[in-house]
This record gives sequence, structure tokens and C-alpha cells, in this order.
Amino acid sequence: MPQTEKLFYQQPPVQQFSAQVLSCRQEGESFLAELSATAFFPEGGGQPADRGTLGGRQVLDVQETGGCILHRLDGPLPVGSTVKGCLDMAFRWDATQQHSGEHILSGTLHEMFGAENVGFHIGADYLTMDTSCPISDEGLLAAEQRANQVIWQDVPIQAVWHTKEELAALTYRSKKELEGPVRIVTVPGADCCACCGTHVQRTGQVGQVKIIDWHNYKQGVRLFVVCGGRALRAFEERRQRCAAIGSSLSAKFETLAQAVDRQKSELETARYRVVQLENELFSQKAAAFTKEGPVILQEEGLEPDGLRRLAAAFGQVRPGLCALFSPGENGCAYVLADAFGGTDLRPLCRQLNQTFDGRGGGKPGFVQGSLARFDLTAAENMIREFLKQ
Repeated sequence: MPQTEKLFYQQPPVQQFSAQVLSCRQEGESFLAELSATAFFPEGGGQPADRGTLGGRQVLDVQETGGCILHRLDGPLPVGSTVKGCLDMAFRWDATQQHSGEHILSGTLHEMFGAENVGFHIGADYLTMDTSCPISDEGLLAAEQRANQVIWQDVPIQAVWHTKEELAALTYRSKKELEGPVRIVTVPGADCCACCGTHVQRTGQVGQVKIIDWHNYKQGVRLFVVCGGRALRAFEERRQRCAAIGSSLSAKFETLAQAVDRQKSELETARYRVVQLENELFSQKAAAFTKEGPVILQEEGLEPDGLRRLAAAFGQVRPGLCALFSPGENGCAYVLADAFGGTDLRPLCRQLNQTFDGRGGGKPGFVQGSLARFDLTAAENMIREFLKQ
């Protein structure tokens, strides 16, 4: 069977085309069609497959397997017929902007720090890049600035197929050994790399490349990057968030950081005062508790730290077991404490966890955890039976 003509490499990009259906077979609930020519880019090299329609059918995916480009469709196409393909050009343009921007940034990182791009994927919101070596925050910002200088120079991007002999005379980036014919994508002043993806015609069409986040990953750094239209949308989303925060704090953008720091300081002061008042209340509650035997209480609205402090208050005035429970939206927090450390509470902790689908643990005289479900009466009976044994 003849190979499919790859129209997706043509410049300017092909938006509509006609081709003959060479084969079409059902696979599960979808259909796989092979054409005499296609402008649909098959997933590969970190770039997603193109979207659009083919003969009125929705293109769900495009994959190249064993030299065959297969289009996954939501319905069948008659074999031998000529069908019209229409690409989702907004989707293609976005993927192309991201891919070209990645090349420019990758080439810049390689030139500045010797960093290899060992992982690349275009996601729905951003692309990720994994480097082979660590790069400082200052280094990343400097590389981003240099990459954008190349973009704004608006130089042409070249994509040329080379034979094995021609490759031997070239210096280019590649993740593996290659033999011709190989497609080499060159961005003057930034990158020369083997690539099967689609690219813009000039660097200026990338618009901008922006690293929005990064963290250490394996032996290097994982970058989260947006280019072109995505960079503009990312800025607008952040502007709206800042505006919302500024509105709630009655602060302008220029003083937003100071307003957040002030709010944080006030909150910390208020929390400290709340803890002081709670501790006073806990001491009074412990002193007023007159029931004989173990302390078994259910207190609404207490965080684990509050339960620990309440147990400590009881430990100051009463010997023996203190069992405290605080039900909430996400289950029931609990603390078991023995002020004098004479009882190993870990077996009781395991019983509670098994009975009420919980998790937790600790030391012999102090355990804590949370229960997915809770019944105070059943828990109290379990505790009293445990103490008898």
C-alpha cells in the first residue's frame, strides 16, 4: 500500500484537503482510516494529534504506526471514496506555538548551561520540559529573557530533511541516534534539533515564551511553560486573581504584597490569642469534670492540635485515660492519652481504627488519628471494655 503523503509539514499550514480513503476498519466503538494524503499531524515528539473532521466524521486521534498514519474517527468512511479533511486550526496553531517556543527555550538552555531536554509534553494548559541538569532560578530567568529576544527578532524557522551523509556533517540536538532521512528544525541563533513536529514559519509568531513554574525533578529541573496565546491567557488569569485578592484586602496591585503580609501578621496574632483563650477554657473544663473513671468526651469543632491541648489540660488534674473525639465534615479526629503513661494505648487505637474505618497511631501513652465514621456510645463501650481487660 502506498505511503500517506504528509501534508502537515507544508507551509503555510494546510487547513483543508481532499484525499482518497485507502482503508477503514472498526476498532471498538471507533473506526481507523488510512488516507492517500493527510494534513492531520499524528501524535508524536511530545505534540498532540491534530483535531478536526474527515468526511464529516470527527477526528478523535491520529497515530503513526509502522509507517501508517491512522485516523481514529467516530464513524466509518467508504473505502475508495474521496473525502474532505478540515483541521481545527486554532488547536493546530496553539500546539505549533508551544512546540516552536519549546525549541527556542530548549536550545537556549543547551547553549547556556549544556542542558539536554530529556522530556517534553504539550498539555492542555501548559507544556512541561525536563532538563538533564540543575539550573538556578537566576539561570532560568536569564534563559527565558534570551529566548524571547530570539522570538522578537522574528527570524525564519527552517525545517529541512537530510540524508545520512548530510547528518554526519551537522551539529544538532537529538535524544537518540538517528539515520537519514531526518528532519532538522533550525532556529537561527537559538537551536538546531531533529524534530517531527509542526512549527511556525517565523519566531515572531511564537509571541512570547514564559516559564510559569519549575521544581527539581530527577537529576535536573521540570519547567512549566506557556507560549503565545497561552502566555497572554496565563497573564490575564493571574491579573484577575490579583484583582480579586486586592478587592478583598482593599489594596491596589502595587501594595498587594504588603497587604497580604499585614493580613498574615494579624491572623497569626489572632490565632495566638485564640489558643490562649482555648487553653484557659480547657483548664476550666478539666477542673470542672467530676465524673469517675476515664475521661470520654466528644467536642465539636476542634482541630487535632486543639484535641491534644485539651487532653494535656485533663492530664494536669486527672490521672488515667483521656479519650477525646471531634466529629467534622471529613470524619472524626480523636486523641487517646494517659497522663502517667501506665497504659499502652496502641491496641485500643487499632481497635478504633478497625471498627470505624480509621487511621492513626503514636506512642504507648499517646495516640491520635481520624475515623471515617463514628458512634460515641460504641466507642465508649469499647474503651471501657479495653480498660477492664
